[in-house]
Amino acid sequence: MSDKPVYNVLFICTHNSARSIMAEALLNQLGGGKFRAYSAGSRPSSQVHPQALALLQRHKIPTEGLYSKNWEVFAQPDAPKMDFVLTVCDQAAGEVCPVWPGQPMSAHWGMQDPASVKSSPDNLDKAFSEVFRVLHRRISLFLSLPLPKLDQLSLQKELRQIGSTAD
Repeated sequence: MSDKPVYNVLFICTHNSARSIMAEALLNQLGGGKFRAYSAGSRPSSQVHPQALALLQRHKIPTEGLYSKNWEVFAQPDAPKMDFVLTVCDQAAGEVCPVWPGQPMSAHWGMQDPASVKSSPDNLDKAFSEVFRVLHRRISLFLSLPLPKLDQLSLQKELRQIGSTAD
């Protein structure tokens, strides 16, 4: 059995239908077993946006088990203890979040909601692809951090800096 920790990461977005879902799937795919990602929303949608699922499938990222859920699920006593809580939309960053057990590190990685694009299907696809690209870049930067070697203040600074990285 490995003595290296598995870090739990919760991605939060208001509706938990696109950005946070893609972030959950990406980190679970790229994290190499060192991370377990989850996602949730303050006002979850009734379903995951079909464009988010299609994009993940196009990139050969598993989508089984992805669904929109309320963030209160992760504030319950029997919920997994989070090491990191990352907001990926501007609305969720300003909302009063539940108190997360264990006081996880948190940061805001806001980006435009691709589901808000109401023009052509081509523009919708471009919006989702751009969010996917930014999430992939930020998660890759996150995965490159020497987590066990960073003190809390340095880690918090790095997490915030990643949130301002667009490419």
